[in-house]
Amino acid sequence: MNTALRADPLPGPQGQFDHVRMADGQLLFRRRWPDPSTQRGVLLVHGLGEHSGRYRHIAAWFSGRGWDVCSYDQRGHGQSPGPRGALRRSDDLLTDLAAMYAAYAIDFETPPLLFGHSMGGLVAAHAVLEGRVRPSAMVLSSPAFRSHESALMQRLAGVLASVMPNLPLRNGLKRQYLSHDAAVAPFYDDDPNCDNRITPRLADFIFRSGAYCIAQADDLSVPALLLAAGDDHLVDASGSCDFIAAGPPSRLDGRVLDGLYHEIFNEAEPARSRVFAQLGEWLDEQFASDDAGTE
Repeated sequence: MNTALRADPLPGPQGQFDHVRMADGQLLFRRRWPDPSTQRGVLLVHGLGEHSGRYRHIAAWFSGRGWDVCSYDQRGHGQSPGPRGALRRSDDLLTDLAAMYAAYAIDFETPPLLFGHSMGGLVAAHAVLEGRVRPSAMVLSSPAFRSHESALMQRLAGVLASVMPNLPLRNGLKRQYLSHDAAVAPFYDDDPNCDNRITPRLADFIFRSGAYCIAQADDLSVPALLLAAGDDHLVDASGSCDFIAAGPPSRLDGRVLDGLYHEIFNEAEPARSRVFAQLGEWLDEQFASDDAGTE
């Protein structure tokens, strides 16, 4: 459908585009909102079925606070070529993140911030916990640490991942519960770069990775802010609660935002502004010494 017929509820500049080739030959679509005057960078990692373009308003918010911003369309998503929701290997998303982060980080004296939403938050946390990436700090938005899918369906995904790993299936995301903002779900549905497909290998990765992250939460070695939606119909927020309970209090600031739907940074006002305000306050605390050094 033509998105030009519907007003974008979350507008922002498109950024600059290019492609980055992974070691296995896969091309990933990259989007950047550069700021040559800053040494602060943030890499945004999107969720299942969506793409980097849905983070333009978040990029604009960071840009307005003096950050250089980068994002990319994960393998099988958005404008990155290839089968939708498909992986060649179960750890492709982790390998891709490590490569994209390393390519971005060379432009900065200090490691960029890592920001991940939903599946992107899961990928970000897993990569950090395994030591594939070591950012200056990490922000997790409604991370997909646990699914609402039954144990039977999760076991079935594991079986299919071994025999039909890239069988295209519907991801079943309940888009009406993305946000209380009535304009968000229809615009998502009209977006040609959003997709509703998933494969058994990707589903199995999500299920297994979530369990891994919760089990390893105490190994978290970088400052992290976790913001979980209290009324999340797309991922099970109990996974975030268990991660918060298991993580080191000295490094992990975990908050459950009562009544909010899954896309907390896309929520209806005034909730959206309150979420951004919490992020801003936390960033100010984490990077206060950097600010003092530039005065």
